[in-house]
Amino acid sequence: METIQSVRWSDDGHGVRIIDQRLLPSRLVECDLRSLDDVVNAIRSLAVRGAPAIGIAGSMGLVAVLAPNANDAREKLIARAREVAEIIRNTRPTAVNLPWALDRMIDRALRTDGDGRAIVDAMRDEATAILEEDRAMCRRIGERGVSLLNDGARVLTHCNAGALATGGIGTALAPIYIAAERGQAVEVFVDESRPLLQGSRLTAWELQRAGIRVTVLTDGMAATLMRREGVDICLVGADRIAANGDIANKIGTYHLAIAARYHELPFVVAAPTSTVDPATATGAEIVIEQRAADEVTLIGTKQTAPSGVCVYNPAFDVTPAELVCAIVTDRGIFRPPYRFS
Repeated sequence: METIQSVRWSDDGHGVRIIDQRLLPSRLVECDLRSLDDVVNAIRSLAVRGAPAIGIAGSMGLVAVLAPNANDAREKLIARAREVAEIIRNTRPTAVNLPWALDRMIDRALRTDGDGRAIVDAMRDEATAILEEDRAMCRRIGERGVSLLNDGARVLTHCNAGALATGGIGTALAPIYIAAERGQAVEVFVDESRPLLQGSRLTAWELQRAGIRVTVLTDGMAATLMRREGVDICLVGADRIAANGDIANKIGTYHLAIAARYHELPFVVAAPTSTVDPATATGAEIVIEQRAADEVTLIGTKQTAPSGVCVYNPAFDVTPAELVCAIVTDRGIFRPPYRFS
């Protein structure tokens, strides 16, 4: 399979190169993020998206923004690093990987002796380590999660939790990619994932590119597909996992979990350990990002609702732990009751 690199260093090493996911599936375009505005706008506009990917892009973007200040005194550079990290942190509040990565970057800066140049170099090493660790974690998630897929498995997924959302082969899609590598037959059904269609635009694009059989359906068709025995397992990613196992993920995940429970299908979540947030006791404490009305009232430039109508547009919902059969991480498969150490 051809490897997709959704986020990496630019060729000159001074910027962050991303695939602009707003343009998929019609165009594959890469762009470099070099300024604070570049990084913030790319994350906020979903040019780069997916909890692991925005954590990587945020950490690498912090380095790109600080690099011109490498000759500053230590105290001045660390103050600037804190300021920039806080701005990047506030771009998207729900996914835990972004603050996790930025906290790690600031910690590395504080632990580094020497002048501003030494600190920037150490932070660059840390951001590179976050990227490489994510690639390895994706692989481990896939190798653990593939045990849940029988030969010929029919998998239903939601949104995009593949290579485009991570630094590696994905989270929820990682077991599918590993199964395909091993010659195991697998078929994937992909919810459109309204309102931004990350399922039909992104997941279907990367699976088709990898030669994996994929079928797109609207979100409202999932329960009917389950009833007609077209699904063996539901496999989704997560943007934040509370200490009790509650899952924050793309809006529409909750109703998928309810339908899976009714039809007695396993509902499985796959995510890196960095997505588990022990400081958040339950899903009730997770801040849910509210996004712009035009994401719902427009498809592209086509108006699909009356002008001025009220719009409810949370980007995520929370699935209670009791609806989740298993959580696959790079450290193992967890089952209820969820206790993460």
